[in-house]
Amino acid sequence: MTLANIFLAIGPWQIAIVVLVVLLLFGGKKIPELMRGLGSGIKEFKDASKEDETVDDTKKE
Repeated sequence: MTLANIFLAIGPWQIAIVVLVVLLLFGGKKIPELMRGLGSGIKEFKDASKEDETVDDTKKE
């Protein structure tokens, strides 16, 4: 079984089980904090990659 087939084999029941396990492990109050942290991390990553692109553009000129 290839990696692409494994991702296609994920169905709604598997997703529901994963969500249930996450709820049991972290609890309902902790999940918004985790998502907020994930969002800020993604935002910082995007900002850093944009800074890197502008530095590369100035070096080329």
